[in-house]
Amino acid sequence: MKKVVPLQNLINQFERLPGIGHKSAQRLAFHVLSMNEKEVQAFADALTEAHSKIHRCEKCCDLTDEQFCPICDDPARDSSTICVVEDSRDVMAFERTHEYNGVYHVLHGVISPLNGVGPEDITVKELLARLSDTNVKEVIMATNPTAEGEATAIFIARLIKPMGIEVSRLAYGVPVGADLEYADEFTLLKAIEGRKKI
Repeated sequence: MKKVVPLQNLINQFERLPGIGHKSAQRLAFHVLSMNEKEVQAFADALTEAHSKIHRCEKCCDLTDEQFCPICDDPARDSSTICVVEDSRDVMAFERTHEYNGVYHVLHGVISPLNGVGPEDITVKELLARLSDTNVKEVIMATNPTAEGEATAIFIARLIKPMGIEVSRLAYGVPVGADLEYADEFTLLKAIEGRKKI
């Protein structure tokens, strides 16, 4: 039987998404085909709009469609404490706790020489520039508790310490090898409460 090329192309595109295998990609493709024209157009428009309008916040490097993200724009947030995270999903995870009132800095990755990722490939330079221009008192290193996350936290801490800013690390309420985005609110809250200096 001859393959339907547009259908196979759609399946292939879904398979490129992280965590989507061939069977899941097929299910998603057939679901899209079952949608009416208006729903398909709305789905396509959402993809195009997100890709064209979302960019990095000029302050914290989180994702936003404005010059500054809503957290950086909020005068009620404590800008003297910066929580440094690996990516935007981690910001969402912390925000679900409703307990942290500081601001964030998103690295967009971790230092990983084996994968060809160095300090210049993540937003370390932007963080250091931000620290020299503000009255930050504490930086919380909230990278994932993996070998790369630990190495990144220690590398950044060594750069910050000479600036006279306190650097702390999340306590290990978060299991080693886990991703922050999958941690529950209580675990994250305990981790941030039990942070320690590094």
